[in-house]
Amino acid sequence: MSHSTPASGTRPLDGLRVIDLASVIMGPYACQILGDLGADVIKIESPVGDVMRHVHRRDADTIGALALNINRNKRSVRLDLKTPEGKQAALALIGTADALITNMRPRALRKLGLTYEDLAESNPGLVYCNAQGFRSDSPAADYAAYDEVIQAASGMVDLMRRVTGQPYYVPTAMADKVCGMTIAYAVLAALLGRERTGKGQHVEVPMADTMFAFTLVEHIGGQAYEPPAGPVGFPRSLEPGHAAFPTKDGYACVLPYTYRDAEAFFTFVGHPEALEGFTPENFQSKIGELYELLARYTDGHTTAEWEAFCSRHSIPFAPVMNLDHAGEHPYWVDGHMLDVQQHPHVGAYRVIGDPVRYSGSPSGVRRPCPELGEDTASVLAEIGYTPEQVAAVTGAPDAER
Repeated sequence: MSHSTPASGTRPLDGLRVIDLASVIMGPYACQILGDLGADVIKIESPVGDVMRHVHRRDADTIGALALNINRNKRSVRLDLKTPEGKQAALALIGTADALITNMRPRALRKLGLTYEDLAESNPGLVYCNAQGFRSDSPAADYAAYDEVIQAASGMVDLMRRVTGQPYYVPTAMADKVCGMTIAYAVLAALLGRERTGKGQHVEVPMADTMFAFTLVEHIGGQAYEPPAGPVGFPRSLEPGHAAFPTKDGYACVLPYTYRDAEAFFTFVGHPEALEGFTPENFQSKIGELYELLARYTDGHTTAEWEAFCSRHSIPFAPVMNLDHAGEHPYWVDGHMLDVQQHPHVGAYRVIGDPVRYSGSPSGVRRPCPELGEDTASVLAEIGYTPEQVAAVTGAPDAER
């Protein structure tokens, strides 16, 4: 880890320095993951800041709800990369980094002189990851690409059309978040490679390719063979009845996954004859009929009764969580997935917990989301900038904000 400060603790990535030269969700989410694991993440922001700072704000003076978590465990440095002074400061910071993550489009990176080729000569150990909508050698390399664009381009919208009859987007930033996690593991793999070879490398994560591969894991279906043996699609997921079922007091995922599970289910509801025509051999091919049958009987029992029954028979089950009451979920011991902490500028806020648990390496929030440019002076001072040089770069006195 030749470009970083010495490890100071037991977090997995203590001692690594990552430059977050990204905006919106995908890249910042990847950097959040690395920051949670202990990396020193320096977020370089434009003079107006990442647009996500302003999304879903409580009021005009607070940090947006999304940014509060996605930019935790980072230090914010405000630089104008279009000025010689701002670019020089960025280059100096990148020279101290182990990894750089950006979602700028290739044309913008070339214009700013921040391509891998521009940086690798002075920092040969750098792991440089760029992630844009489409691969850099495609005609669409410089197209604007947000989550919805990639859902459409990767086939996810087609899956929604097949199920609902309408080309809906999945109602979450699926592409941004899956690609963010892909960036995180790709950068870690490249850093491990550097430990073995001593050399950094260029890593590209095209969103469309990433989500296409993600979608086809189970949905390639009969098209996996050449010549094709059938259509695309994973039947269990594409059946219209593939949904949570109503209970007497809510909704639940009650999922008899095998013929034996289904036998127990229909015996419990007093209708063992409902399985007539089903056999262990044809069970999976009749999954659509099974969904229709299940939906007829689940509302005869409460969610708690279904949980007790499914637990006894080891049948997959979960209550449908209402996101309005997410902090009260009974399966989260002590509310660890939504702890309330104090932010120095925002006040009390909910921290989305790290879902991974390590027996010997802590992760989580070491520092809350910074205000725009909050750490500019202190970070630049670490690489030798005087207060006067900081003021020249930021256009402000040597205060950090």
